[in-house]
Amino acid sequence: MIHILTGTYQVIDPSFGRQPSAVELDMGCGKGRFCLELARRYPERLVLGSDVMLGRLRRVDRKADRRGLANLVLLRADNLDLASYLLPQASVDRVHLLCPDPWPKSRHRVRRLVTTDFIARLVRILKPGGSLHMSTDFAPYFEDWRRIVAAYPALCEDPSAMVDVADIQTDFEIQWRRSGRDVPHLAFRLAETAG
Repeated sequence: MIHILTGTYQVIDPSFGRQPSAVELDMGCGKGRFCLELARRYPERLVLGSDVMLGRLRRVDRKADRRGLANLVLLRADNLDLASYLLPQASVDRVHLLCPDPWPKSRHRVRRLVTTDFIARLVRILKPGGSLHMSTDFAPYFEDWRRIVAAYPALCEDPSAMVDVADIQTDFEIQWRRSGRDVPHLAFRLAETAG
């Protein structure tokens, strides 16, 4: 099921009335390879897949229906809005931000999603002890992330926070690895006392 959240200013229930063992958010889920596999592999978890492209979400929704994935909920939403006010504080166990557009040209850098402001918004929606999983094929952006996240002492690098999903690749990651590009991943855990 797709929930249209663009142009709304309501806070949603991230568990959608369910009692999942965890709530995971795949921001910018694209064609859905990652969120579909995550939902298949962990039926006890609720997986939220968000994207602004309705056509993409409709295709992911059809794939989820064919696979019988009742634990995948799709959200048409802007990532900034989702992290700013659509999701309640401390409501998500793990956020996956995989291969966002790196906007590599200097004049386009202002369009990048990952900034100190955006990380603050993600920290707001993460539960204490929750984690942030990120990947990119663009090395300068990857290094920027380390500097940006370092501004938040409540987020500590923790590779164990992505061990259970380390083998799941997005379509972009598969494409880039085939062309010989490295796609490193980072994972951070929010301190239990944060929030």
